[in-house]
Amino acid sequence: MNFLAWMLFVPLWVTFSYTITAYSIWCPGGWLAKRGLIDYSGGYVIHLSSGVAGFTAAYWVGPRTTRDRERFPPNNILLMLAGAGLLWMGWTGFNGGDPYTVSTDASLAVLNTHVCTATSLLTWLILDYIFFGKPSVFGATQGMITGLVCITPAAGVVQGWAAILMGMMSGSIPWYTMMVLHKKVWFLKQVDDTMAVFHTHAVAGSLGGILTGVFAVPKFNRLFYMVTDWQHYIGLFYGFHDGRTTAGFRQLGVQLLGILFVVFVHATMTSIICSLISLVVPLRLSEEELQTGDDAIHGEEAYALWGDGERYESKHNSVYEENARPPPTKGDVDCFKTFWRNLPSRPRV
Repeated sequence: MNFLAWMLFVPLWVTFSYTITAYSIWCPGGWLAKRGLIDYSGGYVIHLSSGVAGFTAAYWVGPRTTRDRERFPPNNILLMLAGAGLLWMGWTGFNGGDPYTVSTDASLAVLNTHVCTATSLLTWLILDYIFFGKPSVFGATQGMITGLVCITPAAGVVQGWAAILMGMMSGSIPWYTMMVLHKKVWFLKQVDDTMAVFHTHAVAGSLGGILTGVFAVPKFNRLFYMVTDWQHYIGLFYGFHDGRTTAGFRQLGVQLLGILFVVFVHATMTSIICSLISLVVPLRLSEEELQTGDDAIHGEEAYALWGDGERYESKHNSVYEENARPPPTKGDVDCFKTFWRNLPSRPRV
């Protein structure tokens, strides 16, 4: 996406798309909140919303260059692992902080978050090993993310055994949609979903919302919502267990209705916002800018070392004037290498 288009997109999307679903689900006066939709920490409001909006925006922007689509390996797996670790650690506060107090409910949310995520990660790795013969770090990271997303709407309102089941499903169903279904469905193949947000957020977020409607414990919802009519927050499983089957099916229906509402709002509003922005600035970078990369957009590159030992200097953000310090030639580099090899060895201390 064009950087200027992105700068316009973010405030417009937050204002006219995100706030609609946030108010409808989290505000006590919202129509889905009145119907009793359970979204403990943002599985609908944040993850399903971002998954649908990201996938829709990718459709309007268009694909990357053919070269990048054919081969796009992770830039740095070690940094990816560091970021994944920070993300997982931060999710402790993301889910555990929702009651805004240190409580039994908050502790349960933290425990379920880690249990579901670890189970999801292991499930994804097992499937990778069974079908591809090699468990990958990339797969482990994807399984971690789907587990975090799936447990988010249910973190403080389900039992630990339910969190394990949710982890098994969040590590397998998004795996299937990403690794198998994505390659077979024509429409999915037409959208260049670079970070696979459709699978890790839209699919996993929807799955978490549905499973919340199955495993939600009424008494845990009383701890979280602190309302007098807490009995109507009941998962289908406990509806069967307590002889309140109708209430359980109703809760599951409300969860499904919430998914349809979020998908409709964000697919529609994201399309409208992208269409309006395209009237002002192009959504997509030019082919020349796509080929050049960061230097064409920001005047700098992500890495300082350039070429065969040459030092890269940005011509736009440097204290040196352009061409004031020309990079060393290949001959200079070769001479330096020869000089270094011929240095006498130093005696060991």
